[in-house]
Amino acid sequence: MNLIDIDVWRLAAIYLLLIFPLGLILWLKIPILGKTVIAIVRMTVQLLLVGFYLQFIFHKNNIWITAGWLIIMILVADVSIARSTGLRLRKLGPGLFLSLLPGTAIPLLYFTYLVVGPDAAMEPQYVIPIAGMILGNCLRADIIGVGEFYESLRERKKLYLLRLSQGATHQEALRPFLRDALESSLAPTVATIATTGLVSLPGMMTGVILGGGNPMAAIKYQIAIMIAILSGTAITVILAIRITIPWSFDARGVLDPGIFREPR
Repeated sequence: MNLIDIDVWRLAAIYLLLIFPLGLILWLKIPILGKTVIAIVRMTVQLLLVGFYLQFIFHKNNIWITAGWLIIMILVADVSIARSTGLRLRKLGPGLFLSLLPGTAIPLLYFTYLVVGPDAAMEPQYVIPIAGMILGNCLRADIIGVGEFYESLRERKKLYLLRLSQGATHQEALRPFLRDALESSLAPTVATIATTGLVSLPGMMTGVILGGGNPMAAIKYQIAIMIAILSGTAITVILAIRITIPWSFDARGVLDPGIFREPR
Protein backbone atom coordinates (compact mmCIF):
# COMPACT_ATOMS: atom_id res chain seq x y z
CA MET A 1 0.00 0.00 0.00
CA ASN A 2 1.39 3.40 -1.05
CA LEU A 3 0.57 6.84 0.27
CA ILE A 4 -2.46 8.32 -1.54
CA ASP A 5 -1.53 11.70 -2.98
CA ILE A 6 -3.90 14.65 -2.54
CA ASP A 7 -4.75 16.45 -5.77
CA VAL A 8 -5.13 20.24 -5.95
CA TRP A 9 -8.94 20.21 -5.81
CA ARG A 10 -9.09 17.97 -2.75
CA LEU A 11 -6.48 20.12 -1.03
CA ALA A 12 -8.49 23.25 -1.86
CA ALA A 13 -11.63 21.62 -0.45
CA ILE A 14 -10.03 21.22 2.99
CA TYR A 15 -10.00 25.01 3.32
CA LEU A 16 -13.80 24.88 3.55
CA LEU A 17 -13.34 23.62 7.12
CA LEU A 18 -12.14 27.12 7.97
CA ILE A 19 -15.79 28.19 7.90
CA PHE A 20 -16.10 26.99 11.50
CA PRO A 21 -13.19 28.79 13.20
CA LEU A 22 -13.47 31.93 11.07
CA GLY A 23 -17.25 32.00 11.54
CA LEU A 24 -16.87 31.79 15.32
CA ILE A 25 -14.26 34.56 15.27
CA LEU A 26 -16.61 36.81 13.28
CA TRP A 27 -19.67 35.94 15.37
CA LEU A 28 -17.94 36.64 18.69
CA LYS A 29 -16.05 39.62 17.23
CA ILE A 30 -12.69 38.26 18.37
CA PRO A 31 -9.99 40.64 17.05
CA ILE A 32 -7.81 37.94 15.50
CA LEU A 33 -9.50 37.44 12.13
CA GLY A 34 -6.77 39.16 10.14
CA LYS A 35 -4.02 37.45 12.11
CA THR A 36 -5.67 34.05 11.58
CA VAL A 37 -6.09 34.51 7.83
CA ILE A 38 -2.50 35.74 7.49
CA ALA A 39 -1.26 32.75 9.51
CA ILE A 40 -3.13 30.31 7.25
CA VAL A 41 -1.83 31.96 4.07
CA ARG A 42 1.69 32.11 5.49
CA MET A 43 1.55 28.45 6.53
CA THR A 44 0.39 27.42 3.06
CA VAL A 45 3.05 29.40 1.21
CA GLN A 46 5.82 28.32 3.58
CA LEU A 47 4.96 24.64 3.33
CA LEU A 48 4.67 24.75 -0.46
CA LEU A 49 8.07 26.45 -0.76
CA VAL A 50 9.61 24.00 1.70
CA GLY A 51 8.06 21.11 -0.24
CA PHE A 52 9.68 22.23 -3.49
CA TYR A 53 13.02 22.77 -1.76
CA LEU A 54 12.89 19.38 -0.03
CA GLN A 55 12.28 17.71 -3.38
CA PHE A 56 15.47 19.39 -4.58
CA ILE A 57 17.40 18.30 -1.46
CA PHE A 58 16.15 14.71 -1.69
CA HIS A 59 17.05 14.57 -5.38
CA LYS A 60 20.59 15.91 -4.80
CA ASN A 61 21.17 13.78 -1.66
CA ASN A 62 24.20 15.91 -0.77
CA ILE A 63 25.37 15.98 2.84
CA TRP A 64 26.45 19.65 2.65
CA ILE A 65 23.13 20.81 1.23
CA THR A 66 21.35 18.83 3.96
CA ALA A 67 23.61 20.32 6.65
CA GLY A 68 23.01 23.82 5.28
CA TRP A 69 19.25 23.33 5.51
CA LEU A 70 19.57 22.14 9.11
CA ILE A 71 21.57 25.27 9.99
CA ILE A 72 18.83 27.42 8.47
CA MET A 73 16.22 25.55 10.54
CA ILE A 74 18.23 26.15 13.72
CA LEU A 75 18.70 29.85 12.92
CA VAL A 76 14.95 30.28 12.40
CA ALA A 77 14.30 28.50 15.71
CA ASP A 78 16.88 30.75 17.38
CA VAL A 79 15.08 33.91 16.24
CA SER A 80 11.69 32.47 17.20
CA ILE A 81 12.85 31.65 20.75
CA ALA A 82 14.26 35.14 21.30
CA ARG A 83 11.08 36.79 20.04
CA SER A 84 8.73 34.52 21.98
CA THR A 85 10.61 34.98 25.27
CA GLY A 86 10.96 38.74 24.92
CA LEU A 87 14.76 38.52 25.01
CA ARG A 88 17.13 40.54 22.85
CA LEU A 89 18.35 38.46 19.93
CA ARG A 90 21.56 40.46 19.65
CA LYS A 91 22.58 39.67 23.24
CA LEU A 92 21.36 36.11 23.72
CA GLY A 93 20.87 34.85 20.15
CA PRO A 94 24.38 33.37 19.83
CA GLY A 95 24.01 31.48 23.11
CA LEU A 96 20.61 30.11 22.11
CA PHE A 97 22.05 28.97 18.77
CA LEU A 98 24.97 27.23 20.51
CA SER A 99 22.49 25.34 22.70
CA LEU A 100 20.22 24.31 19.82
CA LEU A 101 23.11 22.94 17.79
CA PRO A 102 24.16 20.09 20.14
CA GLY A 103 20.61 19.73 21.48
CA THR A 104 19.50 18.80 17.97
CA ALA A 105 22.65 17.13 16.64
CA ILE A 106 23.34 14.69 19.50
CA PRO A 107 19.93 12.91 19.53
CA LEU A 108 19.65 13.25 15.74
CA LEU A 109 22.95 11.50 14.99
CA TYR A 110 22.34 8.92 17.71
CA PHE A 111 18.90 8.20 16.21
CA THR A 112 19.99 8.03 12.58
CA TYR A 113 23.11 5.93 13.13
CA LEU A 114 21.62 3.57 15.73
CA VAL A 115 17.98 3.27 14.64
CA VAL A 116 18.12 3.95 10.89
CA GLY A 117 21.59 2.47 10.43
CA PRO A 118 24.93 3.91 9.24
CA ASP A 119 24.26 3.16 5.56
CA ALA A 120 21.30 5.57 5.40
CA ALA A 121 22.11 7.71 8.45
CA MET A 122 22.82 10.92 6.52
CA GLU A 123 20.18 10.59 3.82
CA PRO A 124 17.99 13.74 3.80
CA GLN A 125 14.72 11.76 3.80
CA TYR A 126 15.61 10.60 7.32
CA VAL A 127 17.74 13.46 8.63
CA ILE A 128 15.46 16.40 7.82
CA PRO A 129 12.11 15.13 9.20
CA ILE A 130 13.74 13.64 12.30
CA ALA A 131 15.72 16.83 12.90
CA GLY A 132 12.53 18.83 12.41
CA MET A 133 10.68 16.86 15.08
CA ILE A 134 13.55 17.14 17.55
CA LEU A 135 14.18 20.83 16.83
CA GLY A 136 10.50 21.72 17.01
CA ASN A 137 10.26 20.29 20.50
CA CYS A 138 13.56 21.91 21.52
CA LEU A 139 12.15 25.24 20.37
CA ARG A 140 9.02 24.81 22.46
CA ALA A 141 11.02 23.69 25.49
CA ASP A 142 13.42 26.63 25.16
CA ILE A 143 10.56 29.12 24.95
CA ILE A 144 9.13 27.72 28.17
CA GLY A 145 12.37 27.06 30.05
CA VAL A 146 14.51 30.04 29.06
CA GLY A 147 11.53 32.38 29.20
CA GLU A 148 10.55 31.24 32.69
CA PHE A 149 14.14 31.33 33.96
CA TYR A 150 14.75 34.97 33.09
CA GLU A 151 11.22 36.18 33.75
CA SER A 152 11.25 34.52 37.17
CA LEU A 153 14.59 36.17 37.96
CA ARG A 154 13.16 39.52 36.95
CA GLU A 155 10.00 39.10 39.02
CA ARG A 156 11.77 37.58 42.06
CA LYS A 157 14.82 39.78 41.91
CA LYS A 158 14.75 40.53 45.65
CA LEU A 159 14.78 36.83 46.56
CA TYR A 160 17.71 36.19 44.24
CA LEU A 161 19.68 39.15 45.64
CA LEU A 162 18.85 38.04 49.20
CA ARG A 163 20.44 34.66 48.53
CA LEU A 164 23.56 36.37 47.23
CA SER A 165 23.72 38.63 50.29
CA GLN A 166 23.44 35.59 52.56
CA GLY A 167 26.64 34.15 51.10
CA ALA A 168 25.35 31.97 48.27
CA THR A 169 27.52 31.79 45.18
CA HIS A 170 26.11 32.95 41.87
CA GLN A 171 25.44 29.36 40.78
CA GLU A 172 23.86 28.44 44.14
CA ALA A 173 21.52 31.44 43.98
CA LEU A 174 20.49 30.52 40.43
CA ARG A 175 19.95 26.81 41.06
CA PRO A 176 16.28 27.02 42.24
CA PHE A 177 15.39 29.13 39.19
CA LEU A 178 17.23 26.69 36.92
CA ARG A 179 15.46 23.71 38.49
CA ASP A 180 12.00 25.29 38.09
CA ALA A 181 12.72 26.28 34.49
CA LEU A 182 13.91 22.81 33.52
CA GLU A 183 10.91 21.18 35.20
CA SER A 184 8.47 23.46 33.37
CA SER A 185 10.16 22.93 30.01
CA LEU A 186 10.22 19.13 30.26
CA ALA A 187 6.69 18.76 31.67
CA PRO A 188 4.84 18.99 28.30
CA THR A 189 7.14 16.40 26.68
CA VAL A 190 6.82 14.04 29.65
CA ALA A 191 3.01 14.41 29.56
CA THR A 192 2.98 13.68 25.82
CA ILE A 193 5.16 10.60 26.30
CA ALA A 194 2.87 9.33 29.06
CA THR A 195 -0.24 9.53 26.86
CA THR A 196 1.26 8.57 23.49
CA GLY A 197 -0.84 5.89 21.82
CA LEU A 198 -3.78 6.40 24.19
CA VAL A 199 -4.76 10.01 23.53
CA SER A 200 -3.14 10.51 20.13
CA LEU A 201 -1.08 8.90 17.40
CA PRO A 202 2.00 11.14 17.05
CA GLY A 203 3.45 12.49 13.83
CA MET A 204 6.15 9.95 13.05
CA MET A 205 3.91 6.97 13.75
CA THR A 206 1.10 8.45 11.66
CA GLY A 207 3.50 9.23 8.81
CA VAL A 208 4.89 5.70 8.68
CA ILE A 209 1.39 4.19 8.72
CA LEU A 210 0.09 6.59 6.03
CA GLY A 211 3.13 5.71 3.95
CA GLY A 212 2.06 2.06 4.01
CA GLY A 213 4.49 0.94 6.71
CA ASN A 214 3.85 -1.83 9.20
CA PRO A 215 2.14 -0.51 12.38
CA MET A 216 4.69 -2.28 14.59
CA ALA A 217 7.53 -0.64 12.65
CA ALA A 218 5.76 2.69 13.13
CA ILE A 219 5.56 2.07 16.88
CA LYS A 220 9.28 1.29 17.08
CA TYR A 221 10.13 4.49 15.25
CA GLN A 222 7.81 6.46 17.53
CA ILE A 223 9.37 5.06 20.71
CA ALA A 224 12.81 5.98 19.40
CA ILE A 225 11.85 9.52 18.38
CA MET A 226 10.09 10.28 21.68
CA ILE A 227 13.21 9.31 23.61
CA ALA A 228 15.34 11.39 21.22
CA ILE A 229 13.01 14.36 21.70
CA LEU A 230 13.14 14.14 25.50
CA SER A 231 16.93 13.95 25.41
CA GLY A 232 17.18 16.84 22.96
CA THR A 233 14.92 19.13 24.99
CA ALA A 234 16.83 18.42 28.20
CA ILE A 235 20.19 19.12 26.53
CA THR A 236 18.95 22.27 24.81
CA VAL A 237 17.29 23.93 27.80
CA ILE A 238 20.11 23.35 30.28
CA LEU A 239 22.71 24.51 27.73
CA ALA A 240 20.62 27.52 26.67
CA ILE A 241 20.46 28.78 30.24
CA ARG A 242 24.05 27.93 31.13
CA ILE A 243 25.51 29.44 27.96
CA THR A 244 23.46 32.66 28.12
CA ILE A 245 24.14 33.35 31.82
CA PRO A 246 27.51 35.10 31.19
CA TRP A 247 25.75 37.55 28.81
CA SER A 248 22.89 38.16 31.25
CA PHE A 249 24.58 39.25 34.48
CA ASP A 250 27.09 41.93 35.42
CA ALA A 251 30.29 41.37 37.40
CA ARG A 252 28.36 41.57 40.69
CA GLY A 253 25.93 38.85 39.62
CA VAL A 254 23.02 41.26 39.05
CA LEU A 255 20.64 40.49 36.16
CA ASP A 256 21.13 42.89 33.25
CA PRO A 257 17.73 44.42 32.34
CA GLY A 258 19.12 45.07 28.86
CA ILE A 259 18.61 41.42 27.89
CA PHE A 260 14.85 42.10 27.70
CA ARG A 261 13.43 43.89 24.69
CA GLU A 262 11.31 46.05 26.99
CA PRO A 263 13.19 46.44 30.31
CA ARG A 264 11.05 47.17 33.33
